[in-house]
Parts: sequence; C-alpha cells; structure tokens
Amino acid sequence: MDYTFKIAIVVFAYLVVIMGAYFIKLMLRRYEEDVETSGLRGAGMVIGIVERVMVLTFVLVNQYTAITVIFAAKSIARFNELKDRKMAEYYLIGTLVSITFALLVGIIVGAILGEGI
Repeated sequence: MDYTFKIAIVVFAYLVVIMGAYFIKLMLRRYEEDVETSGLRGAGMVIGIVERVMVLTFVLVNQYTAITVIFAAKSIARFNELKDRKMAEYYLIGTLVSITFALLVGIIVGAILGEGI
C-alpha cells in the first residue's frame, strides 16, 4: 500500500473524529435541558474533540490501556458535578459515545491499513 495513501487515510480519520463533535452534540441534545451545565461555553465540545483525537492516536499506536487516562482525567475534573445523577448520566453518555466513536474509527482505519482486527 502506498505511503501517501496511508497518510491520507490517517488524516481523514482525524478529520472524522473531529467532525464527530456534531454527531455527538446531536445525540446529547435531547438531554441538555435536564442538566445544569457550568463552566466555559463550548468547552465540552473542545474537550470531546481532544478526547477523540487522543483515543484515535492511542488506537493507532496500539495503546488501548492508555484510554483509561482520559476517563480518569475527566472524572477528576468533574468529580463534584458527578454527584448529581442527571449530570453523571449525561457525562457518561457523552464520554462513552465519544470514546466508542473514536475507537470504531481507529479500528476501521487499522483494518484498512492492514494492522487491525
């Protein structure tokens, strides 16, 4: 397989996980009314993008266990907010959908590049 093609596939994968923010936002929209969000406006979307980029990177370098660092960091940052059940569920849905999305993209890219599944 041509090296340029491999690079194009990887770049495309990163664009997909970045643009996945809109898919995830659409999925979470129905729950937004039920939770009181605090913090910077739009920060959740940026955090989600960084999260998916990190997950994709970890998958592409075959470091699946490193994904736990993301869960730990997010849980520590949101510890007090997670005491509210609705917020905890909203957070968990968003995080799990985001990580699953990036994992699937990474696994598919690995399979295309002949390095996965």
